[in-house]
Amino acid sequence: MARLAAVLWVLALGATAVAAGPLPLPDRPITLVVGAAAGGGIDVIARLVAPRLSTALGRAVVVENRPGAGTRMARDFVARAQPDGATLLVTTAGAMIDDALRAGGGDIPRVEPVSTIAATSMLMVVRRSLPVVDVGGLVALARRRPGALNFSSSGVGTIGHLAGEAFKAQAGVDIVHVPYKGAAPSAAALVAGEVDMTFASVPAVRAFVDAGRLRALAVLGARRSPLVPGLPTLAEAGVAGVEAELWYGVFAPPGTPREVIETLAHAIIAIARDPAFARDLAMLGAETFVTTPAELAQRVRNDTSHWSAVARAAGATAH
Repeated sequence: MARLAAVLWVLALGATAVAAGPLPLPDRPITLVVGAAAGGGIDVIARLVAPRLSTALGRAVVVENRPGAGTRMARDFVARAQPDGATLLVTTAGAMIDDALRAGGGDIPRVEPVSTIAATSMLMVVRRSLPVVDVGGLVALARRRPGALNFSSSGVGTIGHLAGEAFKAQAGVDIVHVPYKGAAPSAAALVAGEVDMTFASVPAVRAFVDAGRLRALAVLGARRSPLVPGLPTLAEAGVAGVEAELWYGVFAPPGTPREVIETLAHAIIAIARDPAFARDLAMLGAETFVTTPAELAQRVRNDTSHWSAVARAAGATAH
């Protein structure tokens, strides 16, 4: 439904938003700010979008990595940027959740929604040397050795962190959270055997799983994912009540004019509708998922409410 509404919204705008000129954007390069290290899921998606957005808008588009504090550094940088459309945040729901944890619950982030780009499944993944082959075996091992196992995430307050906390609660196990500065270093730590498991997006770990360097145990979704055929959901594997899907979206600084937001959203949605872009996403383990600015704002509210409740139940806070 969201994809259809976004398409209809683009058609309603007509060709004026991007094709007509001059564009309501400054005549200088556009920076896509990513709150994670190079090589992570957000970074890879941003680098797929950048050249296409450059073509659509007739501006150079560069990606700038600002990892740290659960994507907070990047979000706060964009929140302070000039609201002219030249500085944009490419992020996931995790940044919005982190903001709610800091604020004490449920606040809409201090950035303006533009559009989502893609969505992907979250996976439970373990290091190859861990002596388990399924979720049941992992739960049994964790119960035999309370506090001995650990899990990595891309930062405190991110979806990977909170999914791990939800898993602990639903499975009745004690595993220790180890945060990193982004999905790439989190996955690298797991490959190196520094941690035992992680809850990460398909793009962040798929290459390692396909190469046999990590073992995927389950999908954190309500249904199985076509991105990882044959992998059971966590509920099917015996642990119900833990569901997480990761979306990637674009946000602008607060106060960005409506015509700038609509121009950017029009361009991004048109990119996402390109079959070649969809094929590139599929190779990474993601699917196109587009929304209008209003739909993205509602998605943020819904996700923030859900994950804030998980955080409160787990006693998790952002630092």
